[in-house]
Amino acid sequence: MTNGGRMLSLMKNRQSERKYIDRPVEREKIERITEVGRLSPSACNGQPWHFVVVDEPALRNEVAAATESVVLRMNSFVREAPVLIVVVREKSNFNSRAGDLIKQKDYSLIDIGIATASMVYQATAEGLGTCIIGWVDDRRIRKALRIPSSKKVELVISVGYTENRLREKSRKPPDNVITFNRY
Repeated sequence: MTNGGRMLSLMKNRQSERKYIDRPVEREKIERITEVGRLSPSACNGQPWHFVVVDEPALRNEVAAATESVVLRMNSFVREAPVLIVVVREKSNFNSRAGDLIKQKDYSLIDIGIATASMVYQATAEGLGTCIIGWVDDRRIRKALRIPSSKKVELVISVGYTENRLREKSRKPPDNVITFNRY
């Protein structure tokens, strides 16, 4: 079990990494990372996710290319990551979907966010760097990975070893985002 101080330290040490070193990631670490995603909480236990681990080089490059924007010069670093985890949205269970309609909120996206955050913190605990990529070509990735057209690729997580030079976080001060009892 971890304590509160260790968890806070883990949170402070997690950062989006955009440079990876040429070192393979051990399969056991990837299995622990995806297991944490699988065990994550979800609305009505809907578990609306599927995680596709891509570590075969040619396929990884194909998926990485589907996250890039040449015009905006974005995400070319994804090709350096030895592992990509593709987060696919699955249909949730009946109770969760009913809640979506009643509350006019898509809980599956919240659930995917929780699972993704859990996985990147586990990766940090494993000594790995990650970056969550939302700029994805859903159709291209689905085709490359043979994901059914009824599914949606929401995110790609790049995973790998880095030089892990911790950068100072730029966040709003606590008084701007945290209050007790009233807004």
